[in-house]
Amino acid sequence: MGERLLEADCASCVGLCCVAPAFAKSSDFAITKAAGQACPNLGGDFRCGIHERLEDKGFHGCVVFDCFGAGQRISQETFPGQDWKSAPEMLGLLAVVRQLHELMWLLTEALKLDAAERVHPKLRDELARIDHLAGGTPAQLKGLDVDGERQKVNPLLQKASQLARAGTPRKDYRGANLIGRKMRGADLRGANLRGALLIGADLRGADLRRADVTGADLRGTDLRGADLTGVLFLSPSQLRSAVTDP
Repeated sequence: MGERLLEADCASCVGLCCVAPAFAKSSDFAITKAAGQACPNLGGDFRCGIHERLEDKGFHGCVVFDCFGAGQRISQETFPGQDWKSAPEMLGLLAVVRQLHELMWLLTEALKLDAAERVHPKLRDELARIDHLAGGTPAQLKGLDVDGERQKVNPLLQKASQLARAGTPRKDYRGANLIGRKMRGADLRGANLRGALLIGADLRGADLRRADVTGADLRGTDLRGADLTGVLFLSPSQLRSAVTDP
């Protein structure tokens, strides 16, 4: 499998993320929009008319969203030469392909872990397999059990994480509700924070070296001054949703 861009390339997409999802007026979105309805800021060229001013205009949710490259794959490969107006069924596939691409991103990140070298062959095999699934026909994608595929991949990702975090204290906060928790300066080296709810938590100056933050909700998490050296599976969208140093 050749190297694939696993981040949004809006210039190669037809604005799928501006149409497919629904969102409600809130601190993340300035308006309410139904699923399948085009955002009023989307232009006829499938470009966002306020892309450089999203935060100022009240669309923080758009700023932190990342399709992991699913949008351009659907636009360029699954439905080449079409858009959601001529092929509206492509809208329903964005969530499916996005989840598959997120898995691919996680597998790619795991392959960067030298300490997990012994599972690299299995990681590469899974990466190729998930990439093949993401390239399926619309009918195949629609019928895909994405949760089942995630359950197949997760044990391997967890093994890679365990190998990479060996020798650290490895506190276990997996899936923990840490919303608003005061953890300033906490020693979280090698901690398991997979799926943890850290919304609005204070982690200023915390030591997060080699912590696993797969799927952790970092909205509003204060990470200023935190040591993020070698933190595992921290996506750009997670970082954008947190409060970080300038």
